[in-house]
Amino acid sequence: MGSNSSRIGDLPKNEYLKKLSGTESVSENDPFWNQLLSFSFPAPTSSTELKLLEEATISVCRSLVVNNPRTGNLGALIKVFLSRTKELKLSAECQNHIFIWQTHNALFIICCLLKAFICEMSEEELQLHFTYEEKAPGSYSSDSEDLLEELLCCLMQLITDIPLLDITYEISVEAVSTMVVFLSCQLFHKEVLRQSISHKYLMRGRCLPYTSKLVKTLLYNFIRQEKPPPPGAQVLPQQSEGGGLLYGLASGVATGLWTVFTLGGVGSKAAASPELASPLANQSLLLLLVLANLTDAADAPNPYRQAIMSFKNTQDSSPFPSSIPHTFQINFNSLYTALCEQQTSDQATLLLYTLLHQNSNVRTYMLARTDMENLVLPILEILYHVEERNSHHVYMALIILLILTEDDGFNRSIHEVILKNITWYSERVLTEISLGSLLILVVIRTIQYNMTRTRDKYLHTNCLAALANMSAQFRSLHQYAAQRIISLFSLLSKKHNKVLEQATQSLRGSLSSNDVPLPDYAQDLNVIEEVIRMMLEIINSCLTNSLHHNPNLVYALLYKRDLFEQFRTHPSFQDIMQNIDLVITFFSSRLLQAGAELSVERVLEIIKQGAVALPKDRLKNNRTRKVPVLSTHFTDVNTRHITSEGQSQDWNPGGLTPELLLTTASHDTPI
Repeated sequence: MGSNSSRIGDLPKNEYLKKLSGTESVSENDPFWNQLLSFSFPAPTSSTELKLLEEATISVCRSLVVNNPRTGNLGALIKVFLSRTKELKLSAECQNHIFIWQTHNALFIICCLLKAFICEMSEEELQLHFTYEEKAPGSYSSDSEDLLEELLCCLMQLITDIPLLDITYEISVEAVSTMVVFLSCQLFHKEVLRQSISHKYLMRGRCLPYTSKLVKTLLYNFIRQEKPPPPGAQVLPQQSEGGGLLYGLASGVATGLWTVFTLGGVGSKAAASPELASPLANQSLLLLLVLANLTDAADAPNPYRQAIMSFKNTQDSSPFPSSIPHTFQINFNSLYTALCEQQTSDQATLLLYTLLHQNSNVRTYMLARTDMENLVLPILEILYHVEERNSHHVYMALIILLILTEDDGFNRSIHEVILKNITWYSERVLTEISLGSLLILVVIRTIQYNMTRTRDKYLHTNCLAALANMSAQFRSLHQYAAQRIISLFSLLSKKHNKVLEQATQSLRGSLSSNDVPLPDYAQDLNVIEEVIRMMLEIINSCLTNSLHHNPNLVYALLYKRDLFEQFRTHPSFQDIMQNIDLVITFFSSRLLQAGAELSVERVLEIIKQGAVALPKDRLKNNRTRKVPVLSTHFTDVNTRHITSEGQSQDWNPGGLTPELLLTTASHDTPI
């Protein structure tokens, strides 16, 4: 590095890096730093090139690890950066390109070294490296122990206070990325960190007052989606699209970090990385998610999570409760628009889930919107393209639907929104359909995909829970949606019969061979029957609460009425079959009275007339049964379900909600 442009292959031999990592101490006032920081660097464009960068600099980093206790050069570099940041705001106002460029380069080197140090040593050793000064080997001064805290505070100030201009865009991205790298210590620990240096500095002390301002800035960075400046307008030499070198370095760290912190780590295929229009928005979002999912300290809650849970709309003039710290206001309309537009990335979907689940102000605002289709349609697209998404993204999208369908107003309003020409739905041309019917179609398709591919019973149950939440408010179901509900029941019925037949044959075979262990068909039957019962309860809830609004469902029910015969006398379904059997019998009788050779239009007309004539008190309202929620996160799952607020409640068809899963472990029990 230095005044000339550097290449990755030249880094191990670079004289300036050798001096930085060598045995000679360099004073923070030495002209060497101006020479070291006057470099340009071609940005790697692939993970292979990023790996080459790490391999090329590993000798430099290891040399610095060995020599830094004697030289204190890491501390000197950080002090050079800190001294420059004090003039950064003025330099931005004065358009001092060279000064900002060199300050950016200093931060770039610090971040690269920080990443290498974190990979190689414990947190205690890392913290010690920030205390070494130019003294005898291994000595340090107590008055410099807060250099790391000073660096973090400086980064927070840089992110929140430096105006975002063309010449400051890159250094803003690097500041956010450096904080992400700093928080990557969790990646190298199997246990959850509760007493890490991140807790020590970020959750108390000098960094704490910046909490709300930092969260607000990161949110606005995500909202604004500022693109990198065009070539020639930025302070650094032209970078490849998608961000600079350090952005690529930290982006991989950040993606792994929020996955580990919030979704349980590995186990699903990686999501494809889309072309990033705004590296600053993407990195800000990743940092925000990592901060929000830090564990609480032993003696204090996570202040960043508190800020995310409590911020309000700028139009909300009510006073802030004194008991809630770190709160602020933000434009909810802009936030809503950004969330609707960015759901192609799983990190944006995680932010949406986090806000809906934890911030009641955001949830209330979104549920009151009259354009909910702008938010729901991208979520449905995620579920529709389930085979192209990783399991984390699919689960988060499904959980968002569960949160939304807890609200009866949402369940009613989605049937009033009429959509035209849904081009991404390829199974059938949908020229006109309600948002509610489309939601039903996509969720049922997800269930059927799961039955043939992943065979995850928890995904089944959560999908059915969303339908159950909606069932009492089904209105004017599209004929195709009604058909798919009955078709799903038909598929489950066939699977039930197949497993029952296998169990019978296995039992007969066991009479002649006592040594062969029997497959656990009883467990399979129990799972399938539980899902069948949920389907019957969904149908029953719709018939009980909105029969006259859904002639297409009654039509589909009558057309496939033979499916329900075997369940009329089944001891597990007799109670829930009473209403369905009554509806089938009542409308079948009216159709017989009308004669043969009836057209579809005439049948629907008879159904509509019959729905008015059928006394409502003849349908029993079965709302007391408790439905098991099959999730690894539940206790006593056979008798209770858990709401999104963590409260155990009796099940009712209009309010079933499983615990909002934060991990998506692989499950062994198929369905």
